[in-house]
Amino acid sequence: MTDDQGLRIADQGLRAAAQDLRLAVAAAVAALTPALAADWTVPADGLEWDCWETVEHAADGLLAYALQLGPARPPMDDYVHLAWRRDRPGAPASAIRIDRAAGPAALLEALEAAGAVLAAVVATASPSTRAFHSYGVSDPAGFAAMGVVETLVHGDDAARGLGLDWAPPAEPCARALARLFPEVRVGADPWTALRWATGRAELPGEPGRRVFERWHSAPLAD
Repeated sequence: MTDDQGLRIADQGLRAAAQDLRLAVAAAVAALTPALAADWTVPADGLEWDCWETVEHAADGLLAYALQLGPARPPMDDYVHLAWRRDRPGAPASAIRIDRAAGPAALLEALEAAGAVLAAVVATASPSTRAFHSYGVSDPAGFAAMGVVETLVHGDDAARGLGLDWAPPAEPCARALARLFPEVRVGADPWTALRWATGRAELPGEPGRRVFERWHSAPLAD
């Protein structure tokens, strides 16, 4: 394989990673839309955060990941210096705020917009780009996979808190698992495996619920 062929394959991989993120965001938005008239101040499933805070946190994460990859010389030892703050003790730290008076539709719009920004940055990034993440320096494909996990897992936390039943598409789950949790067997049900990997479900064949600590941010080929 020539260097040019290798670069073309890597570029195709980033476009596929960006598409996985778009699919994940679209699935989460579609799943949460039926609850637009619900009370989003109820707790998200298994968290101290309410459903609004949980989805806002996901949107904040997507935008933050895009900003990590954006500079000509991405930061290698810290995050881009946004002003994260908590609205109350126990709430997630966030650099963005969605106007609650605008309602849940505005919150989902922000999630979709943040996902689109990260997908666009990933799709046009150089495969050799590296940037800081607290779990380890990562690459564009890694940040895309993190965006998939943040969107689906926290979207599910909110959906369960709102009494919604859903399941995202299997393919983005499987590829995010393979990228961030290479030690986890994907199996026939990637969504359940992803929920198990992040400490949210039982998985047949595994001894009890896993305690999530971190994922594998570093590029798998490095």
